[in-house]
Amino acid sequence: MGQGQDTLTLVTLEEIRAAAARVANVIVHTPLVQAPFQGLGDRKVFLKAESLQPIGSFKLRGAANKILQLSPDEVKRGVITYSSGNHAQGVAYAARAVGAKAVIVMPSNAPAIKKAATLALGAEVVDVGPASSERLAKAEELIQQYGYVVVPPYDDEKIIAGQATCGLEIVEALADVDLVLSPVSGGGLLSGTATAVKLLKPGTKVYGVEPELAADSAESFRTGKIVTWPAELTSRTLCDGLRTQSLGERNFAHIQQFVDGIITVSEAEVRAAMRAIVATARLVPEPSGAVTTAALLFHSHELPPFKKAAAIVSGGNVDPRQLAEVLTEAN
Repeated sequence: MGQGQDTLTLVTLEEIRAAAARVANVIVHTPLVQAPFQGLGDRKVFLKAESLQPIGSFKLRGAANKILQLSPDEVKRGVITYSSGNHAQGVAYAARAVGAKAVIVMPSNAPAIKKAATLALGAEVVDVGPASSERLAKAEELIQQYGYVVVPPYDDEKIIAGQATCGLEIVEALADVDLVLSPVSGGGLLSGTATAVKLLKPGTKVYGVEPELAADSAESFRTGKIVTWPAELTSRTLCDGLRTQSLGERNFAHIQQFVDGIITVSEAEVRAAMRAIVATARLVPEPSGAVTTAALLFHSHELPPFKKAAAIVSGGNVDPRQLAEVLTEAN
């Protein structure tokens, strides 16, 4: 284990169940949609449709779990976060539910659709450059200036417990699931989902999936220590939700404990997976949400054998022009 990680406390099943009860009136208990992709034989694939959350992604789970535990004084001070879009909307939505001001530090390359949605939820948006480090530095500056309460995108126990409710729902809905796939970037969804799944069903395999153009998590998992990739590299991928430059420390501790492997997919595979999801399951995925399907369609040789797999479609906030381009290009 990396330095200091043995001192980090892992989220418990009790905390995950408490999070599920806490956020029940804010989030949607999303369905598992069966996707009869070609070539599966007698194996079944179910898509966990987090694209159907009120903000179009799973990020509402963690943001709600964190914000619903703020004290009245903290609500009065307002909240701040740094995000490429989906977490921003989660924070803005949950802050609005408790009557708190929300300030979002966003990268200049965030999709316009995500920025517009965040503004529509009543948040204040502050633009910075594309690097994760720039977002963090600006947020810290504003916290010093105004006393905002930070709602981190992933490296936080309450965020992890909130995202873990996704894994809890998967196991409750599909008791005999033997493989669960989650996108990974900062590690909030994967760390939470893996923790819930393994605490409930230790025999179920859990894999993370990320773009090969932003494969810091796969490298970190392989080497046993957190690796950081520069923004110039991670920002190459179409998967704007998976451009984080490194895993969070708390997330990595959970991933090392509960995740069986992390595999990478190509940009062409992500685009093909987006088409397959739309055609087969009638769901609208953003690129980041399609990586798990890409892994099942193109990298089954890297995955353990399974009878029933659940692949998380983490979000559906895709630019309409980008979606049209992907759906109409030659296969």
